[in-house]
Amino acid sequence: MARPREFDPDTALKRAMELFWAKGYEATSLDDLCAATGLGRSSLYAAFGDKHALYLRSLDHYEERSIARVTEAFASPLPMRDALAAFLEKFIDDIVAGPGRRGCFIGNCAAELAREDRAAAGRVKRSLARIEATFRDTLGRAKKRGELADAADIDALARFLTASVQGLRLVGKANPDRATLKDIAGVILRCLDR
Repeated sequence: MARPREFDPDTALKRAMELFWAKGYEATSLDDLCAATGLGRSSLYAAFGDKHALYLRSLDHYEERSIARVTEAFASPLPMRDALAAFLEKFIDDIVAGPGRRGCFIGNCAAELAREDRAAAGRVKRSLARIEATFRDTLGRAKKRGELADAADIDALARFLTASVQGLRLVGKANPDRATLKDIAGVILRCLDR
């Protein structure tokens, strides 16, 4: 009797996520997923369910990484504006260097599937809400430290920052020009001016 091949589910999930992120849901075949994960079809189904279930798990994995990245960026003792400037600079570096040109996996999902796939739409909505909440928490701390005007609308700013980061990544997919992206980032930063 052949011994089942052992694999690391986290590595397989990460590889599937990278493939879906690069190609999109529709363009990714089961053969592509098997090649990327190193799993046969039956093993892939046993570990993750069907292609759609694996896609949703990939979105969840990406979301956790994104939330961790945003949380980490704003956990420093830097003033909010400085932390946001560093965060945006890192985004721009990733876009110009190449890896960031794929855009945001959640944003790509919103463009490809969210209108017709309720489960995917739910993932997009939840992810954006979590990013917005992270910005809201950070802005709330900044306001308490006196870094924002007393009249600053934390909820509106959090929504704006969430939309702006998504927009920056989208523009970067089509136009990875550093000067253009830095110009956009400069306007984003002005929302924090007192």
